[in-house]
Amino acid sequence: MKGFSQRALRVPPSEIRRMFAMQERMEDVVSFALGEPDFDTPEHVTQAIVDSYGRRETHYTPNRGLKPLRAAIAAEYRNRGLDYNENEILIAPGAVGALNLVSMLLLQEGDEVIIPDPCWSNYIGLVAQTGADAVPVKVRAENHFMFDLEELAAAVTDRTKAILINSPSNPTGGVLDRTTIQGVAELAMEKDLYVISDEIYRELLWDGTKYTSIASIPGMKERTILIDGFSKTFAMTGIRLGYLAASEGMTDRMNTLLENVFSCINEPIQWGGVAALEGGREAVEEMKETYRKRRRRIVDGLNAIHGISCMEPAGAFYVFPDIRKSGLSSMDFAMSLLQEEHVVVIPGSGFGAGGEGFVRISYAVDMETIDEGLRRIRRFMKNRR
Repeated sequence: MKGFSQRALRVPPSEIRRMFAMQERMEDVVSFALGEPDFDTPEHVTQAIVDSYGRRETHYTPNRGLKPLRAAIAAEYRNRGLDYNENEILIAPGAVGALNLVSMLLLQEGDEVIIPDPCWSNYIGLVAQTGADAVPVKVRAENHFMFDLEELAAAVTDRTKAILINSPSNPTGGVLDRTTIQGVAELAMEKDLYVISDEIYRELLWDGTKYTSIASIPGMKERTILIDGFSKTFAMTGIRLGYLAASEGMTDRMNTLLENVFSCINEPIQWGGVAALEGGREAVEEMKETYRKRRRRIVDGLNAIHGISCMEPAGAFYVFPDIRKSGLSSMDFAMSLLQEEHVVVIPGSGFGAGGEGFVRISYAVDMETIDEGLRRIRRFMKNRR
């Protein structure tokens, strides 16, 4: 039997999923592994999905997605000062499905994409499976996990096709300020680069942090592809509903690609998306307020543990504490913590070399889990002394 393609073999496995799989073989586990809201999808959203099935809406839909959903997304963008029409919106099976379409559209063998280091590890796989190369540029804690613009510019070569940004960030919780966004935009225009902007966590901002979409910078809409979805804001991870926004020429071509990969998106879940955007926001605001309280609890709790320091994340629902004083590598820390205390965290090195010395902890869990996890981590660190 002949072997697999080299592109398939280049794609690295997810450290998040590996750690998650390991916990399933253990009992009495406290898991901070997955970036998934622990809330139920709002009732009016699930009801809209059920109602659609009740209407027997189980047939093919337009490849681009239902017009009412694309119209609702375009209206939501207008509320944020971004001018997109319905034909500049494309519905995908989750934000990762949208990222897959973007990768197929832009990248080919020999191209380079600049990515933040550390970053969500799937970015590396998405680039690799096109035959392109991911070029990491470190984002450091001392710079609030934002790009250093001089280092970013130095990473650009003749092979560079795009810069990928993710703000708020998984895994760090960092948010790019307007000055940095402006600098990325100027570099992209100077070097004629695309920008892929993953904005899936854009609503999860803390302590008055302001969000700037790079597409709002003059001259950037035509070279930017925005990635977004319903998973994080509306607790719809398993429903798999995402979308992208780009110029019509790009969405037209990606629409053709989508037909060959996904065909079309389930109609009932698209009506759930309409309900999410046009219905009440009470459930979302309640979730956000709960995240704020959890964030405060876990940051204070980690900083009270000798040998651990944790920056205040500006967005998303992750903390990225510095564990270097433990004397352990990120991987050894995570594995030892799992074996000794049955606590699951993700080693920072799983998000790139720049994550070494850190671990990712998701606080999309209840307060009881946070408190028990902190108790076990405190005991673990005390045993290291």
